[in-house]
Amino acid sequence: MTSNAPAPRISGIVPLTQLGIIRAQGEEAVKFLQGQLTQDVALMGLSEARLAAFCNAKGRMQASFVLFKRSPEDILMVCSRDILAVTLKRLSMFVMRAKVRLSDASDQFTLHGVVGDAIESIAASPLAPWAKADFGDASIVALYPGAGQARALWCVPSNAPAPQAPAIDLSTWNWLEAQSGIAMITQPVFEAFVPQMLNYESVGGVNFKKGCYPGQEIVARSQYRGTLKRRAYIVHTDTAPAIGQEVFHASDAEQPCGLVAAAGPNPAGGFDAIVSMQTSSAADATEHGEEPRLFLGSPTGAVLKLLPLPYPLLADI
Repeated sequence: MTSNAPAPRISGIVPLTQLGIIRAQGEEAVKFLQGQLTQDVALMGLSEARLAAFCNAKGRMQASFVLFKRSPEDILMVCSRDILAVTLKRLSMFVMRAKVRLSDASDQFTLHGVVGDAIESIAASPLAPWAKADFGDASIVALYPGAGQARALWCVPSNAPAPQAPAIDLSTWNWLEAQSGIAMITQPVFEAFVPQMLNYESVGGVNFKKGCYPGQEIVARSQYRGTLKRRAYIVHTDTAPAIGQEVFHASDAEQPCGLVAAAGPNPAGGFDAIVSMQTSSAADATEHGEEPRLFLGSPTGAVLKLLPLPYPLLADI
């Protein structure tokens, strides 16, 4: 198993065909989404983007989005394509008489991931995470860095050309996403987590001051009553993890202690992944250092080594 060696410098662009876009348009688009998502959409400016979750009544995440406004009445929500159709259907059930039109806009726009110096070549200057800049009909959204390297989404109408930059592999983007410590909801982990199990409250994905939304009471109770028993962690392993794959701890061969939420191949060898697991299991693995305590897929599976998170965790309140 390789160590957490310094990452190679990466600069380039890659089509993100695994992502799609739900579009909300209309004079009540903001008001509608304000009542459905964990994020304060009303306070989001035109030069900002946000991470947000759409939960069921039990606070379990059915989808997650990177969302931003093209105008005060036109909002794009980027999510995984494999949950887009069911998410659009579920959101549409709540529209009622609201003056908002929801649609699958995946064919209207092209999404690219941009990494490193390629971002400045497009935006002309560095962008802080969750900042958005517009260039005509195109938008660039700065994400959390991965492996210390800047990342961004480039969203442009589908008939427009991609920016000029070196091509990088999708596997490289997946690795940087795992290294960012922020996992998006995909079909294998549909309704598997409340937002805090993926650290969304620590990376700006939950606003505890806004009004109600589905699952809001569960999400708030988890935060304010000190009941957070699972968090997201970055791990390294020699065997390719699958999203939704179980993780086991040495002390319990029967019950898994976590699930893989994102993964990608490390350029230096092996694989890095985001695992949502019991905080007690992670603490034990940290205490025992190099002694194998976490295993992929089964109690005899590949060893998982904890890596540091790139951001601090918001403590229970």
